[in-house]
Amino acid sequence: MSGGAPSPSRLVSLKNDRFCVIGAGASGLCMAKYLKQTGLQNFVIYESGTQIGGLWCYGNDNNESSAYKTLHINTPKHVTNFSDFKFADDVQMFPNHRDMHDYLVAYATHFGLVPHIRFKSRVADVRPAPDYRPERPRWAVTTQDGRTDIFDCVIVASGHLSQPMHDESLRSPFAGEYLHTHDYREPAPYVGKRVCVVGAGNSACDIAADICMTAERTVLVARSGVVIAPKLICGVPFHDVKLAVERRWIPKRIRDRFMSLMIYILQGRMTDLGFKPLTKRAHGTSNPVIVPHIRYRRITVKQGIDRIEGKRIHFVDGTSEEFDVVMAGTGYRITVPFLSDAILPIADNSPNLYKRVASPDWAGLHFIGFLNTGTVSLLDAFEHQVQWLVPFLTGEAVLPDRQEMLADIQAKKDFIARHYIKSLRHGIEENFMTYYPELKRSQKEGLRRRQRLRGRQGGAAERREGLSGQEVAR
Repeated sequence: MSGGAPSPSRLVSLKNDRFCVIGAGASGLCMAKYLKQTGLQNFVIYESGTQIGGLWCYGNDNNESSAYKTLHINTPKHVTNFSDFKFADDVQMFPNHRDMHDYLVAYATHFGLVPHIRFKSRVADVRPAPDYRPERPRWAVTTQDGRTDIFDCVIVASGHLSQPMHDESLRSPFAGEYLHTHDYREPAPYVGKRVCVVGAGNSACDIAADICMTAERTVLVARSGVVIAPKLICGVPFHDVKLAVERRWIPKRIRDRFMSLMIYILQGRMTDLGFKPLTKRAHGTSNPVIVPHIRYRRITVKQGIDRIEGKRIHFVDGTSEEFDVVMAGTGYRITVPFLSDAILPIADNSPNLYKRVASPDWAGLHFIGFLNTGTVSLLDAFEHQVQWLVPFLTGEAVLPDRQEMLADIQAKKDFIARHYIKSLRHGIEENFMTYYPELKRSQKEGLRRRQRLRGRQGGAAERREGLSGQEVAR
C-alpha cells in the first residue's frame, strides 16, 4: 500500500478539518490543547481506558502504564510542567506519579479538553479512507467496538512505553519467576528473595534500589557502560547544574568533561562500582540512592550473563548464583498496533518519521511523543514537537518533499549509529540542544515554502486573469 508523498501544494485553510488525537496522556493532551487554542476546534481524543494521564496513572485500566508505587520523575517540577500551566506550589521538587496524574487531570480540565475525550475507545485500526488523496487526505479510524469515523488528520500520541521488549535468552531458560520491569509495582512480593535485575536504565535502577533493602540478594546486570547522575547537589537539582552548562557556545568536549568531573566528585568512578566504562553516548540514568546501595553491598553489579541453567545464572566474570526472580529492564518495543507496517515502517525500534513527527509517505498522519530525551523533560519535548507541528496543520507552513524528508530521517539514523552505544533504546534518542533548533529551522523553511508556493499560484492566477482580459479585448 502506498499513499504517495504528502502534497506540498495544499495551501487551503485547514480550520474546518476534523482532527483525531489518539491517547489522553501527556503528549495527546498537549496536542489537543494547542489545537483548541489555534482554533482547530473540531477534534476528538480517543482514550482506551477511563483515565486521563496515560502511563502516569498508576494502575491505569488501559493496562498500558508501567508506573510503580515509588516512581518519581527524574527532572524537577519547574522544568517538567508545560510552559503555560505550572505545578502547584506545594508539589514536591521531583513529583511522583500521583502528582503527575493530578497535574495532567488539572491541565485537561483547565483547558477544556475533557469534553473532547472519548473514554473506553481503544483504536483498533487506522487506514486511509476510500477517498484519500495526498492533496486531500482522509483517514478512517475504527475502534474495538466496530465504530468507524472519518478524519482529515490523525495525530498518534499513544506513547512508546507500553510494549515490553523481552529477551528470550533470559526468559526461556530461566526456571524461576520472570517478569519485565513494566509489570513491577511494589517490593512486597520480593521480600526475602534472590533477585537479578537485568538492565541499568532508570526503571531498572529504581527497582533494584526499591527491592534491595528487603530482598535476600539483589544483583544488577549492566551489559553496557553507564553513567549514573545524582538528583541533587547541595540541595539543588543536578539537572539545573547540567542545564546551566548546556550552551551551544560552550564546546561539547568542555561540557562533557565538566559533567564527568561533577559526577566523579559526587559518585566516584563508575568502573569502581562494577560497571563497564562508557565508550559512546548513552541515554542518561539518574538515581538518588543506587550508588550508596552498591557501596553498602546491598546491590552487586555484574557486567553480563554468560548462560542460564534452571535457576542458576552464570555471569561473564566466571561466577554463578541461583535466583528466584529475573526482572528484565530490557526496554520497550515501539509498536503502533492499529497501523500497518506499510503505513508506519519501524526499523531498529525507530519509526520512519520526519523530525520524529511527520510521516514522509502519508499526508495527514503525525506523531507526538515518539522520542527520548536526556537533559530536558519529556513534557517539554512534547510541547516543542506540538509547537513545530501546528503551522503545518493550519496550512501556514508546508512540509518538504518526500525525498528531503527521507534524507533527513536517514541522517538521524547515521548520527545515532556513529555516536551512540548500539542499542535499540537509542533509535529515538534526541538531544534538545540540536533537536530544538532543528525544529525551529525546519519550521521557518516550511513557512518560506508556503510563501513561495503561494507566490507561484498567485502568479499563475494573474496570468489566467491577463489572458481572460486579452480575450475580452479581442
